[in-house]
Amino acid sequence: MSTILAIDTSTEACSVALLYRNEITHDFIISARDHTKQILPMIDKLLKQSGCALSQVNAIAFGQGPGSFTGVRIGLGVAQGLALGIDKPMIGVSTLMTLAQGVYRTQKATNVIATIDARMNEVYLGQYQLINNQWQAIIPECVIAPEKVVEHVKQVYKNSYTAGTGWQTYPNMLKDIQPSEILLPHAQDMIVIAEQKWQKNQLLNVEDVEPTYLRNEVTWKKLPGR
Repeated sequence: MSTILAIDTSTEACSVALLYRNEITHDFIISARDHTKQILPMIDKLLKQSGCALSQVNAIAFGQGPGSFTGVRIGLGVAQGLALGIDKPMIGVSTLMTLAQGVYRTQKATNVIATIDARMNEVYLGQYQLINNQWQAIIPECVIAPEKVVEHVKQVYKNSYTAGTGWQTYPNMLKDIQPSEILLPHAQDMIVIAEQKWQKNQLLNVEDVEPTYLRNEVTWKKLPGR
């Protein structure tokens, strides 16, 4: 039985989850600018509440992105530090796929199109189907203009559900798609995917982990007069 700690700071949410003795406990807050202050106390609190020592954790899962450049780096850095300290492997999990798992948890949806607002009039996009209890990417994750989403996704989208902040920012990207309430990734959903990867031995050495950015341009632009 695996014990996995999951960490995600890839968006304005700060989220942690622990799989211990076949039970998932989790914590989730909105903390757009305080990830570095919030994440370690959240982890410590969760471990103490569960009666689990960090040394008992078999692997550290982290939100691999896409998402906020800074947020992805914070989560990856914290996860690396913890994994290095206990000499355990890491598990990278797509932020977009985590959103899909959230819609399955809340609405049992098996077709999900996840988008995260990427700023600069673009969204991060991923389309997933749940097949044999495993999420399959129908299209490669990408960054794309909202008006191009309709021609990019596969036609099965008419049976799909939304997930992520991209739909909140650009609600008219597709017609005939079912809405969901999942806007931000939750570590409790990430840990479900991470546990499946653990079973398949899809593990990463600390020195080999890499974030998923999908683009290299800086999304912040200086405001006029600043």
